[in-house]
Amino acid sequence: MRCPLRGLSLLGAARRCAPWARRLFMPDFIYLASQSPRRRQLLEQLGVRHELLLPDAGEDAEALELVHGNEAPAAYVKRVTGLKLDAAVARLKRRRLPLAPVLCSDTTVALGRTIYGKPDDARDAIRMLRELAGATHRVLTAVAVQQGQRRFEALSTSRVNFDAMTATQIQAYVASGEPMGKAGAYAIQGRVAMHINRINGSYSGIMGLPLRETALLLKAVGFKI
Repeated sequence: MRCPLRGLSLLGAARRCAPWARRLFMPDFIYLASQSPRRRQLLEQLGVRHELLLPDAGEDAEALELVHGNEAPAAYVKRVTGLKLDAAVARLKRRRLPLAPVLCSDTTVALGRTIYGKPDDARDAIRMLRELAGATHRVLTAVAVQQGQRRFEALSTSRVNFDAMTATQIQAYVASGEPMGKAGAYAIQGRVAMHINRINGSYSGIMGLPLRETALLLKAVGFKI
């Protein structure tokens, strides 16, 4: 049998073997650089084994989410996700952890060009919900995966329509505590669902991790899924 690498230069042989080598040495887990329990739940739904790669005590993760001027929502969420992935990859190297794909994601809510991040407090949550009630807004979730020097990114955009909500309904929802820590001051899988009359897009993307795009990115870096 003729050797398939005969006659190839060292570089040519390396290129021919690279996809096979990536599959052979690919770990059976990934790192998730997110504190979101919803993203962990969604990865488990895909059957993806994962380890958390969370910021060190000295890292200011919130500073990465600051909006730059009149930044467009799509540009914003992709930039923040890239910054989070940069920080996670540096964290992996600093801790000298075993190599494995690193996954980051960020979600934002937008009404027009207005970006709705996580509310600062209950008053801010009430403001956001008043503005979103009775309107259709976008939920944008960016996902990025890096394995070695290879990085792949994707963006999921969905549209959500809220019923008109009374002040009493908004205050009751905010009093539940559910809006805190959520982009746009709501969780699609929570109590606010009773006020949502239409969704166009990815339900998992609205939750915080679009499963289709995530699966495609993991496959792109050679992770078996």
